Amino acid sequence: MAETGKNLYISNMEKRLASVQSYSLFGESTHLPDVLHCETIADRSVLHDWELAPHRHARLHQIVLVEKGGGSVSLDGKTHALTQSSLVNVPPEHVHSFRFEKNTRGWVTTMADELLDELLVGVGTLRTELGQACVLSADATMTQTVQQIWLEFSGQETARALVLRGLSGVLLGWVARQLALQASGNAKLTDSVLVQRFKALIEQHFRAHWTVSQYANALSISPTHLSRLTRASNGSSALRMIEARLMREARRNLAYTHLSISSIAYTLGFSDPAYFSRVFTRDAGISPKTFRSQI
Repeated sequence: MAETGKNLYISNMEKRLASVQSYSLFGESTHLPDVLHCETIADRSVLHDWELAPHRHARLHQIVLVEKGGGSVSLDGKTHALTQSSLVNVPPEHVHSFRFEKNTRGWVTTMADELLDELLVGVGTLRTELGQACVLSADATMTQTVQQIWLEFSGQETARALVLRGLSGVLLGWVARQLALQASGNAKLTDSVLVQRFKALIEQHFRAHWTVSQYANALSISPTHLSRLTRASNGSSALRMIEARLMREARRNLAYTHLSISSIAYTLGFSDPAYFSRVFTRDAGISPKTFRSQI
């Protein structure tokens, strides 16, 4: 279990932004991670005097719930106060930092993108809606769900993985519902909404290898404007976001299916398996064959 926690947090810290550390997961560990990771806020915060510097997670979705105490969180440069029952939703690639009051109690639940891919099939636009970095108010049901995740994660009961998957889906559902309740009625197409629509389009068309221009046309903006929006939102170009989604699906297939590497390549829209292998190796730092053998 200790090794699992290490895999979720300690990795190559590629610096896409000069001052922001970027934490990744797959392709950088010889072990397949646990279903999720859950720890108390104190576990990591006490090591850094209750303050965590700006950073982001390339492929991890975090939900932080404050049970007692408080502090503040910075999400993409905007600071929010944290009080008792605050819940922070931090999707992948969003820059965030925390400053907690000493002895703050609560939990940090971390899920890999691959788990969200598994859970959020056939649920409409929830993946896009959950992609908002924000602070919500947690009710008793949400708090109880996180507590259950912590207890189940810390134990070794029968069907632990199955229960953790179920609880993960429930927690994401509560967060999505709370997001909907707090959504404003303003239908103006803001930059943030455009980025969310872009992410939704990627989910629909990444296997078809749409170009940046095709996505920009679907959004009625220029390719340059689209990349400017994505860089401002999470520091990545539009092209990098498209490639990252395709490679995440490749990793999921390599990890969780018995399909041959050639079959995976064709499934993902590559006409040449050798080219797929080169693209995957460039992204992950190891070949598809090596990635699968390590798992």
